[in-house]
Amino acid sequence: MDHASVASSSTPPVRTGPRNPGDAWVEGDRGRFWGRFGAAGVLAWDPARGVLLQHRAVWSHNGGTWGLPGGALHEGEDAVTGALREAHEEAAVPQDSVEVLFTSVLDLGYWSYTTVAVRVLEPFEPVISDPESIELLWVPVAEVDGMELHPGFAAAWPAFRERLA
Repeated sequence: MDHASVASSSTPPVRTGPRNPGDAWVEGDRGRFWGRFGAAGVLAWDPARGVLLQHRAVWSHNGGTWGLPGGALHEGEDAVTGALREAHEEAAVPQDSVEVLFTSVLDLGYWSYTTVAVRVLEPFEPVISDPESIELLWVPVAEVDGMELHPGFAAAWPAFRERLA
């Protein structure tokens, strides 16, 4: 498997610069979630290499698990734009080298998460560009079930796997 790695820390980095208003927790009867305006992530699928997974920093929510590059949406930002922005920021996913296949929305009423599945048109190597990742890996579709997955991604993966087939 191709990969990029970085040393991890058990504490989040000190924030510098302005914070986006969407970078906040929301709470409701189904739990606490990151992203005041919701969140979104990219399921990048390269038929030759599999799917791109992010090993989440230990200090993050459900840290140490494998999930998708993504994060909080900005105010007024649509989910596809936000997912592609976040995947580019976190893993250097080039927006012009992928095509959107489908989206899937988990809507809890007070918070939502949109998975944007994309097909890789031109192969690229992911690059860790922020402290939210321990590692980025291209994982063959048949091997994803064997990873310690983020609970939300684990619940959604069987349907995503079927749609990619």
